[in-house]
Amino acid sequence: MAAVAAAALARLVAAFLLLAAQVACEYGMVHVVSEAGGPRGKDYCILYNPQWAHLPRDLSKASFLQLRNWTASLLCSAADLPAYGFGNQIPLVARGNCTFYEKVRLAQGSGARGLLIVSRERLVPPGGNKTQFDEIGIPVALLSYGDVLDIFRRFGRMVRVALYAPHEPVLDYNMVIIFIMAVGTVAIGGYWAGSRDVKKRYMKHKRDDGPEKQEDEAVDVTPVMTCVFVVMCCSMLVLLYYFYDFLVYVVIGIFCLASATGLYSCLAPCVRRLPFGKCRIPNNSLPYFHKRPQARMLLLALFCVAVSVVWGVFRNEDQWAWVLQDALGIAFCLYMLKTIRLPTFKACTLLLLVLFLYDIFFVFITPFLTKSGSSIMVEVATGPSDSATREKLPMVLKVPRLNSSPLALCDRPFSLLGFGDILVPGLLVAYCHRFDIQVQSSRVYFVACTIAYGVGLLVTFVALALMQRGQPALLYLVPCTLVTSCAVALWRRELGVFWTGSGFAKVLPPSPWAPAPADSPQPPKDSATPLSPQPPSKEPATSPQPAEQSPEPCMPEEMGAGAPTREPGSPAEPEGQDQDQAQPCPVAQPGALA
Repeated sequence: MAAVAAAALARLVAAFLLLAAQVACEYGMVHVVSEAGGPRGKDYCILYNPQWAHLPRDLSKASFLQLRNWTASLLCSAADLPAYGFGNQIPLVARGNCTFYEKVRLAQGSGARGLLIVSRERLVPPGGNKTQFDEIGIPVALLSYGDVLDIFRRFGRMVRVALYAPHEPVLDYNMVIIFIMAVGTVAIGGYWAGSRDVKKRYMKHKRDDGPEKQEDEAVDVTPVMTCVFVVMCCSMLVLLYYFYDFLVYVVIGIFCLASATGLYSCLAPCVRRLPFGKCRIPNNSLPYFHKRPQARMLLLALFCVAVSVVWGVFRNEDQWAWVLQDALGIAFCLYMLKTIRLPTFKACTLLLLVLFLYDIFFVFITPFLTKSGSSIMVEVATGPSDSATREKLPMVLKVPRLNSSPLALCDRPFSLLGFGDILVPGLLVAYCHRFDIQVQSSRVYFVACTIAYGVGLLVTFVALALMQRGQPALLYLVPCTLVTSCAVALWRRELGVFWTGSGFAKVLPPSPWAPAPADSPQPPKDSATPLSPQPPSKEPATSPQPAEQSPEPCMPEEMGAGAPTREPGSPAEPEGQDQDQAQPCPVAQPGALA
């Protein structure tokens, strides 16, 4: 036991030291202005180690010094120093061939007030030991090679720079926008999916009026489908981590196609209400057009494809392309919530718990398995820093940071929320709404689960602010939504039917009406008890019956006890109508099973 405890303590100390090393690395800014006046100054990202020297938190307290371009030298020996030194300058040198300490020691000895090291590779914090930290009194930071080229192109060779590191805000205001979009998508998608599913159960015996009113069938998720889905997610995530530059374009293409389909599905109900554009295209034998769609629906499809193509072409325009991506992403999530259906709370629990473990593993466990010590989930979601394409995965809601902070400039200019953090809890919200309607519970499950999702998202934001690193949102969303749903079911004493989904297939109470034969819309003539007394006149059996003697129609068992029946006084259906419509049922014989 003592050996096990010692090993656990050693791991804890190692993790603490790793965390301390990460905290020592900080992002800062270098503000560049031209000595000749020229364009307005601009900030560039730097990565520095505060153990060398602290930077001022405010630009007004930072000193503007001349930047000396000394990138032709590595500054690893005294021979690399200029003849007259770096008096009150900040030299810009190349990275390589010697340690950061050797470079900054030579620079400080030559009168430099700071040191900027140009890196063509990934920025790493300039490290050292405690003795070296105490010896050096000037700041040292790394600047990317691309930013150096932009500085000289924009401002010329004669520039002045100031190094500073403003405080990072605890939370950015863009979190409010993400919160509204996420909770709104879950609420609208869950409400729409639940209402649509129940309506289809009630109206499944009705005949569609045309091809344009045919809706996609919902897909029930089975345990086997859940396992296959999780295995596919794991495989795709690992493949993206190792072959990101190749597979990112596949994901972008899939997103364009899926988002166009989702946008069409969301806008189609609104377009069908328009009073114009109802004319159909002429008869043809072309694929997808042989059903003669309406002109307005064809124009809608073209519009959705055009929006998706515009995003695909201008996806890297950070100023406005994120608006299109979020709109297409929300439409895609709504479409998926409407199409995918969890039939029982047992299926909901299985899916959410498996993805809960999946999220934790790829965020918190994989840093101990990768050579770089980075999380596979965070690397793939934000895009690897060494990616040659510089492409980002579109399967996220993204909102630019609304503050001018080093983190916004250097590491993550956008705040992200993955589609999975919306879809997975959203499926549970949709299930709760369907169950609410079936048991007539005034939508208490739906409201409680939606509020729990919002609370879980707020907890995610708080954890993000405290830890200052990417968080697996399902770590907080899954317990909030599952526990809340269970608590409501226990409070209402409906956990059994809520767990099995049996509220969707309630057995009707015993009725004196026996089911009518499928091939005989009329009651048998030898029935002991007639369906209703016939008037003296010899009218056909299909004539309307008096309101007070209207028979009760047979209801399919799967429609539930709450299914609407035909109102009394409605005329009987003509004999020539479809057999799948509700028909009057004859009274059972005395002693016969109802």
